[in-house]
Amino acid sequence: MPPTRAAGLARLAAFTPLMGRAYADGRNHDPGPGKPGYVSTLSPYIRHRLITEQEVVAAAIAAHGAEVADKFIQEVFWRSYWKGWLAQRPAVWDAYRGRVAAGLEAPPEGYEAAIAGRTGIACFDAWVQELIEIGYLHNHARMWFASIWIFTLRLPWELGADFFLQHLLDGDAASNTLSWRWVAGLHTKGKHYVARAENIARHTGGRFAPHGELNEKPMPLQEADPPAPRPIPALPAPPPGPVVLLLHEDDLHPESLPLAGLHVRRVIGVCGPEARSPLGAAPLVQSFVDGALEDGLTRAAQHFGVPAERVALTDLPDLILRDAVVMPEAPIGWLADALRPYGVAALRRPWDEACWPLAGRGFFPFAQHIPRLCAELIQGRHG
Repeated sequence: MPPTRAAGLARLAAFTPLMGRAYADGRNHDPGPGKPGYVSTLSPYIRHRLITEQEVVAAAIAAHGAEVADKFIQEVFWRSYWKGWLAQRPAVWDAYRGRVAAGLEAPPEGYEAAIAGRTGIACFDAWVQELIEIGYLHNHARMWFASIWIFTLRLPWELGADFFLQHLLDGDAASNTLSWRWVAGLHTKGKHYVARAENIARHTGGRFAPHGELNEKPMPLQEADPPAPRPIPALPAPPPGPVVLLLHEDDLHPESLPLAGLHVRRVIGVCGPEARSPLGAAPLVQSFVDGALEDGLTRAAQHFGVPAERVALTDLPDLILRDAVVMPEAPIGWLADALRPYGVAALRRPWDEACWPLAGRGFFPFAQHIPRLCAELIQGRHG
């Protein structure tokens, strides 16, 4: 997966014909690494906004219509739902980070065998190696993996989520943390996802059949209710006049940023994938994020006709003293944590402005808004 917008657009074009009924019928089947399937593998590009949600949804609607492409469109909106839900409950992210740090100080029995792929459960061990080697897992395999980690291996869900973040090219604070909570039965209270041998055998074409190896009758995990949602604060208006644009790994499509009235005179870029975990990020992840940032900076220099360069986070205080700096908003996560002390003015995309406040409850109440959001946001993009 080359970490460039051009590669993301090529992958988008190649998969667009499958976004309709083919995706709806085949998306749960995992034929294995390197074999053609019916998932897009666009997530690393969308996660870093090398391509945008609007572009992807617009392609699906143009090719198939909103009704036929409904399943695919919903998957794109899940990512926005997770971000909005966490933006309204940032304490959930803080609690997760604290538990990861504490858990890694004295990892529980079985943890080292699990992350080395030495559990003796063939499917799980194969997914560990696939994750480490290519930085990606099929979405259904991620659910099976998390369920086995939590209910069969009886390991803390937070350490499993951390292991994913270290290795996934599309590792995202909201999607990853809250998906693990959902599997555990914590996101939708009492409703957990159970990996079953029959389901795994059917959807892997018989490659794996862990009959008798899994806990198929677990109880969901329990913990105190998450905090009530809080309103997402509005962002202050950016400073007038010439600005320095700060690009970062969470948003690398400067060409479509809401910059009306601002004159960009210079572009700088930062990234910090090593802050994903106390154990850092895998080399594959570091290389992808570094490459994505370089691609974003190259395109920004061409788009604005100004210099663009990567800087260190520690350079920001001096830069902010000299210049008015603006950046695309960083959603709740490790990068937002790192940038918060600097007080850089942020720009919220219309997509996030429209989606995030609707994510206060479960996904299905949120999903009722998807037809309207598509009509408004895609029409707005083309209008």
